[in-house]
Amino acid sequence: MTKPDEEEFEAFVVARMDRWRGTAYLLCRNWHDADDLVAVTIGKLYRHWRKVSRADNPDGYAHRVLTRSWIDHGKRPWRREQSVDEFDEQRLRVPAADSPDSVVDRDGLARLLDSLGKRQRAVLVLRFYLDYSVEETARALGISEGTVKSQSARGLHALRHQVVPAGSRA
Repeated sequence: MTKPDEEEFEAFVVARMDRWRGTAYLLCRNWHDADDLVAVTIGKLYRHWRKVSRADNPDGYAHRVLTRSWIDHGKRPWRREQSVDEFDEQRLRVPAADSPDSVVDRDGLARLLDSLGKRQRAVLVLRFYLDYSVEETARALGISEGTVKSQSARGLHALRHQVVPAGSRA
């Protein structure tokens, strides 16, 4: 890369780092894995920067790389290992109460997201956290728009049934 390209790449990454990290955390539910995922994404973006910088939607391209890297990352057998002693992740970053990233019940949200399958979680994060359209989500994940709609509906249905106990529905 030439010097101007490197400066443009660095500015692109710096401006989006926090959002990528938050998205990665919602996907993989662990700050350490989220940081690894963002690092892998940055490496891939760097290798293909000329293509990324010329894309119609570089942000969409980057989110597609992040999401697909997460899906691929989870398929590796060594990633199935679970550590026993987890670090308290809330100490790493706690947004202000009025921040759009703040969540009243982080543990509850974590349990809800963990209950979903990978594809449903990815669809819901892209659609409702990143505010992607159905079409953008389909392109990012390499699936059909119908699959995005059905995964959204099923994921939201599953979450609703966990949030509102069956006996308390009117």
